[in-house]
Amino acid sequence: MTELEHRVQGVDHVAFPTFDPAATVRFYRDVLGFPVVHSICAAGWGPEDHPDFIHFFFDLGNDDRIAFFYYFGTAPEVGGPAGEKGDVYGRFGADVPEYFVRSRHLAIHVESEEDLLEYRRRLDASSWPVEMQIQHETIESIYTHDPNGYFFEITRAMRPVTPQEDLDANLTIDALLDVVAEPEPTFGKLLARKAELIVERAAEWTAPSEAGR
Repeated sequence: MTELEHRVQGVDHVAFPTFDPAATVRFYRDVLGFPVVHSICAAGWGPEDHPDFIHFFFDLGNDDRIAFFYYFGTAPEVGGPAGEKGDVYGRFGADVPEYFVRSRHLAIHVESEEDLLEYRRRLDASSWPVEMQIQHETIESIYTHDPNGYFFEITRAMRPVTPQEDLDANLTIDALLDVVAEPEPTFGKLLARKAELIVERAAEWTAPSEAGR
């Protein structure tokens, strides 16, 4: 596969709808301390049936932002029946596993354990306390739900990711694409295909000490 030149420089913003702008502002600005940096007020937007709205942005640092749309006069039921799993953006039936519902989330990163614990302190003192704190592989994360029901993560790296792990990730994805292209993909088939790719490509990998000989 040809390597494409990487030209992007990060996330400009991610955007979500909200039915509770007051609580949203309290959570992101007043609890977490992310300043409001931009807003757009629009009387409709093109089609005649498009409601008036405000689009407002919070600074996440490093020129990244999270933004919300509040549509005047739009009832919460547009996001799905109340009482079901999910958030205002999308609802799931009661029989949908919680791990599937929570797989859609926003994660932002901080520099240190001290920073992570400071955000834990802020959240625990608010109406949206931390629900989980977990270490997994190379990161440690805290989780909660924001006022809109969006699953929200703050994470910090426990150690750098190595070039070998980047190579492993690409092998894993190539194996995954091969497996899901066939009927009945399984985790076992993924591991077996990855092992085959390692054998096929091992000759291409030369240790730095060998390359200099």
